[in-house]
Amino acid sequence: MVRELLKRENCPLPLVLSVSATTRQPRPGEIDGVNYFFLSHDEFARRRTASEFLECSEVFGRGDWYGTLQSQVTTGLAAGKWVILEIDVEGALTVMERSPDCITIFLHSGSLAELERRLRLRNTESEASIQRRLEVAQRELALIPRYRYEVVNRDIPEAVREICSLLSQYAKDPPCSTH
Repeated sequence: MVRELLKRENCPLPLVLSVSATTRQPRPGEIDGVNYFFLSHDEFARRRTASEFLECSEVFGRGDWYGTLQSQVTTGLAAGKWVILEIDVEGALTVMERSPDCITIFLHSGSLAELERRLRLRNTESEASIQRRLEVAQRELALIPRYRYEVVNRDIPEAVREICSLLSQYAKDPPCSTH
């Protein structure tokens, strides 16, 4: 969905996606530096200790870490881009604390049943993993009021139009900078 938003014909704003870092193994077809920065647990821990992350956490109870490298954000902002972070709720809450002027959008499937359907269609996760993801999603849905906006992704082109419209309100005054 975010990749569609980034296409200039779908949204003419100067958007760029921050590539997250993770300790999980790449899935087939994923490319280091494009889909994620795939780091060893030791390298991730070193960078975490060196405060190189804007936000990071262990997610979904699988022992793998995910995070946003500060350099991804500062480089994008320095280039005049609006940096999109595609992150979980825990990470978003950390970013909101550090940069309360950022635009936050809670994007979700509309219901836990729809999320479960989509996860099962992907066929990339075990039953235990699906159940953990649903438990996390249930807790996260309760935090929607902490975000400025909520978008239900029933249809990708419609969700892209809605997000672009929301962001376009800030075209004269770009959304945020990190401190």
